[in-house]
Amino acid sequence: MPLRPLNLLAALIALACLMPAQTSNYVKRDVMIPMRDGVKLHTEIYWPKAASAPLPFLITRTPYGADDDARGYSRQLDVYRDMLTEGYIFVMQDIRGRYGSEGQFVMQRPPRDRSVPGSIDEGTDTYDSIAWLLRNVPNNNGRAGLLGLSYGGWLTTMALLEPHPALKAASEQASPADMFLGDDFHHNGAFRLSYGFEYAAMMETGKTNYTFHFDQYDTYDWYLKLGPLSNVNAKYLHGTLPTWNDFVAHPNYDEFWKKQAFPRYLKNLTLTVPNLNVAGWWDQEDFYGPITIYQLLEPHDSHHYNYLVAGPWSHGSWESGPGDHLGAIPFGAPTNEYFRVRVQAPWFAFWLKDKGKLPFTKALTFQTGSNQWVPTAAWPPVAGVTREKYYFAPEAKLATTPPAATATTAFDQYRSDPARAVPYRHRPIEETYGPGSHWYTWLVEDQRFVDSRPDVAHWSTPALEHDVCVAGDIVANLFASTSGTDSDWVAKLIDVYPDQDTAAPTMSGYQLMVADEVFRGRFRHSFEKPEAMVPGQVEPYHIDLHTNDHCFLAGHHIMVQVQSTWFPIIDRNPQTFVPNIFQARASDYVAADQRIYRSPRYPSNVELPVLAH
Repeated sequence: MPLRPLNLLAALIALACLMPAQTSNYVKRDVMIPMRDGVKLHTEIYWPKAASAPLPFLITRTPYGADDDARGYSRQLDVYRDMLTEGYIFVMQDIRGRYGSEGQFVMQRPPRDRSVPGSIDEGTDTYDSIAWLLRNVPNNNGRAGLLGLSYGGWLTTMALLEPHPALKAASEQASPADMFLGDDFHHNGAFRLSYGFEYAAMMETGKTNYTFHFDQYDTYDWYLKLGPLSNVNAKYLHGTLPTWNDFVAHPNYDEFWKKQAFPRYLKNLTLTVPNLNVAGWWDQEDFYGPITIYQLLEPHDSHHYNYLVAGPWSHGSWESGPGDHLGAIPFGAPTNEYFRVRVQAPWFAFWLKDKGKLPFTKALTFQTGSNQWVPTAAWPPVAGVTREKYYFAPEAKLATTPPAATATTAFDQYRSDPARAVPYRHRPIEETYGPGSHWYTWLVEDQRFVDSRPDVAHWSTPALEHDVCVAGDIVANLFASTSGTDSDWVAKLIDVYPDQDTAAPTMSGYQLMVADEVFRGRFRHSFEKPEAMVPGQVEPYHIDLHTNDHCFLAGHHIMVQVQSTWFPIIDRNPQTFVPNIFQARASDYVAADQRIYRSPRYPSNVELPVLAH
């Protein structure tokens, strides 16, 4: 969810070209804006010196600080570099309890109880800020836009619940939507250990960002030596971080998580503010969020205000740089620049300045593999899409035909050992926001680093005779059993490049992870009430690998990998059922034999939304 720690070097390089040439044309004013409960929020206001007509506000609210340079100008202006000459009154604000603002910081403060007079939340703080700006900043045109990425995207979505009448355009970008089901802290109930630990430490060890000091460079070893999660407070935090304490106190999907998640607030909301939802296919922090927010708002979008853009990006990478590649994966064009210049800038100019036209009608997605932008009238598309299953088959094959009738008890087996957990990215695994960290691009790392491990199962098609393009939701349907009483299942859909790629030799045999997800077995029947698994009992697991737009090109292979550890991004499942994994003992962690079935009765498969060709 962090914004400012992301791609800092790239942002500073870009900013060096920007400052002071364009920003010197702006006048800055620092103010403390009072909220309805008397708390004052630090706010920086920038407006063009040469403005000849009233201008709209473009507001960003953040928990990460304005990040002023030596001249006192916010580096966040770099986000707007493609709109600086267009003419806006730019506003940057520290949220409650962070950096220059008063009050108490609460991680993802839930929406307020409107029956309580004077109650506040991040939405009311946005409302009160806009009201103050309209009254106190001269030469404004009475309109405001709101733009936010990551935590800022969440703040933007909160403002849509009770929007100020002057809020005329918003862009929620990479916002979390549900911290237990699919975003930063958990995926399907499985705890995101390294991220959750390091992010909580960063945000709640003072009013400014803090970095936990590891005594080992390879944090894989550090987290493994940590042992049970109970050692986090016992050895390091000692109960000082509210968010970590909440992790421990709320291991299941209880009211604590539900009251801060967006489904209950958005499912019946009719948008009154145009909103541009932005997602990255390889967002390592919040891909679930913007897609979910878009889907929640879509059924009641009677004003046609709900829009979606999804590109080939990691978390927030569209903010800076050209975006012609991510890691080793080329896209053939500067996708970041395209978004900023051809989509984001026209979007706000249309709604805030009555200028030009909208850049697309409903959804705009970048189809990876074929590397092209595709506008659609709806997302996911319906016309020309069929649901096709690729079944797990003998000899590690992936087939389009169901298992043969003779394969009555067929399965593939591996042994999962928490003491030898499968790493989620290449080692060494640097601290998440440490120098040289590969956190930002781990989702596009070559998966060959694990496909030969005995605790990773895989199935693959022959080389494709024609392109197979998928657009929409991807689901892994597993039929599995374990010798333990709890288990994680990690499913990955992979594009395997040709063994000999003459056009790009270094990409020969590359295994690109297109879609992925983890599911914690204890929640197979209910996220609210976990249950022990029955050793040896086959059960179905329908794992949503989320929406995507990707072409598996002719000559490539479609592969599925399944494993039961993904460390330390996901904490180790003890594989022994305990009421609360945060309170498990070292003796609870045991090896287990995992079986993935591929029989007529239990036909494990991956289900793809295939476009007609």
